[in-house]
Amino acid sequence: MKTSLIASAALLALVPFGVMAQERTLTVSVYAFAQDDFKTLVYDPFEQQCGCKLVVETGNSVERLAKLEANKTNPVVDMAIVSMADALSASRKGLIDKIDTAKLTNFDKLYDLAKDPNSDGMSVGYTFYATSIAYRSDKMKIESWADLLKPEYVGHVAFPNVTTNQGPPALYMLGLALGKDTTDLKGPIEAVGEKKNDIVTFYEKSSQLVQLMQQEEIWAAPIGRFSWAGFTKLDVPVAWATPKEGQTGGMNVMVVTKGSKNQDLALQFMDFWLSTDIQTKLAEKLIDSPANKDVKVSEAAANNLTYGEDTAKSLKLIPSAAALDNRDAWLKEWNAKVGQ
Repeated sequence: MKTSLIASAALLALVPFGVMAQERTLTVSVYAFAQDDFKTLVYDPFEQQCGCKLVVETGNSVERLAKLEANKTNPVVDMAIVSMADALSASRKGLIDKIDTAKLTNFDKLYDLAKDPNSDGMSVGYTFYATSIAYRSDKMKIESWADLLKPEYVGHVAFPNVTTNQGPPALYMLGLALGKDTTDLKGPIEAVGEKKNDIVTFYEKSSQLVQLMQQEEIWAAPIGRFSWAGFTKLDVPVAWATPKEGQTGGMNVMVVTKGSKNQDLALQFMDFWLSTDIQTKLAEKLIDSPANKDVKVSEAAANNLTYGEDTAKSLKLIPSAAALDNRDAWLKEWNAKVGQ
């Protein structure tokens, strides 16, 4: 018996402590974008710091929100990365919890618009982007969003389809320029509909725009700042517009799943992601524009990001409630006035 106990003790001594102890696991749901870089810059360093295992699930917004809802009574995801509007949708369905920002040491470093994007305490912004107009500066001058519909310009414009992330924000800013400051977007959709036969294309993917501009099929298009880098590499002069009505854009946020048994670990990961060090590394790699106002980047990186306090203060984002409550009506109006 004594020999057996000694042998067992010897075997246990060979087993690493981390295997003996129950390893903590955090499951996060994210966009599929740039996952190799996120693994190197965010996921692996966090695992090393926390001594835990990170399980990363990817997919599109619809799939990932559906999974949260399907597992509402027994959550299998602890934390999710979603858009502002999707965060509000998840909140309305009772899928996420209020965030204890007192546990986020980097919370006070965030730009104001990222601290509580939906004004309900249920999300924290980690990156945002501007939406404006990329245009051929040798062919045209853009001082207002309404300039896109000028007779001399409209035949050289690509406009985002209403079903894309850039569509509603661009329409909203066009509405402001036309004196129609309403989130039903009826005014700007009607204005675009009147010019639909002149507009070159209603694009679905911004990746097609660089080639169209290189080939001089288009001179201008509303785009998100994350798409800007491709235009800067063209051998034709392209500028980023600063219209008098301002710029719009979007924001991605972090949420904690309601009923998660790992909320403290989720908050620890959130805080890690929001740190000046991590946000700087992601910004320098041109992956995410920083929501942390202490981040300083090179001039080259800044030119390809939505960067700086003045820019953050200037963004006019469509409220999430307006986006959720009007989405079906936008599509119906678009189909009626502009078509597929």
